[in-house]
Amino acid sequence: MRLENKVAIVTGAASGIGRAIADKFLSEGASVVFSDVSDISIEGTEKAIFVKCDVSKFEEVENLVSLAVKKFDKVDVMVNNAGIGGEQGSVLDFSVDGWKKTLDINLSGSFYGVKAAGIAMKAKGIKGSIINISSILGAVGFSGAVAYCASKGGIVQLTKSSALDLAALGIRVNAIAPGFIKTNMTAAIQEDKNFLDLIEKSTPLGHMGEVEDIANAAVYLASDEARYVTGSILYVDGGWTAR
Repeated sequence: MRLENKVAIVTGAASGIGRAIADKFLSEGASVVFSDVSDISIEGTEKAIFVKCDVSKFEEVENLVSLAVKKFDKVDVMVNNAGIGGEQGSVLDFSVDGWKKTLDINLSGSFYGVKAAGIAMKAKGIKGSIINISSILGAVGFSGAVAYCASKGGIVQLTKSSALDLAALGIRVNAIAPGFIKTNMTAAIQEDKNFLDLIEKSTPLGHMGEVEDIANAAVYLASDEARYVTGSILYVDGGWTAR
């Protein structure tokens, strides 16, 4: 198993990409802290617990990491996955509250996760792996999604800067940038034939991705196989950003 004896935290683990990552980590031998703002039931294993956490509040992220260390004695892997699509609309009509909410959860939440996990790893001398979830929309623009694009672009720079800050401690910081993946967040796209056709035609491989595609990438970055990889953005997008 590729993650045997590792302890991982995954935020936004109630569904979608986060749930797929957390489940995959478990299957690869890790002990996993599932975290989300929504309550979920974790049954059938002593290697997993659930901790409720609103990542837009630093004190809750600190508590999440503290409880993980209390339960499993350390944190080897932190996946900052929690995020929202947020408000949609032109920059001219976009609400200030909508902007702040998206940035608070997506970008500040990732920063809080990097900071809290990094402190815990340093305290235990853990040469860990921190994985942020960005997006192809952190690299390219998309009409009507100004706050989401800005938040995901910010995660790219957060990842690179943090990787430089933590390299001397042996802590690796990378990001995964998914393309259009089949989740609840993209349900409207999947149900709109014209929009779905546009997405598929814009993706060189010709189809949307599955949550397992992102989970597999996360396992690699969390594992010792990626011990020389830091500050990287791994695009899992069917070739979208190669255009």
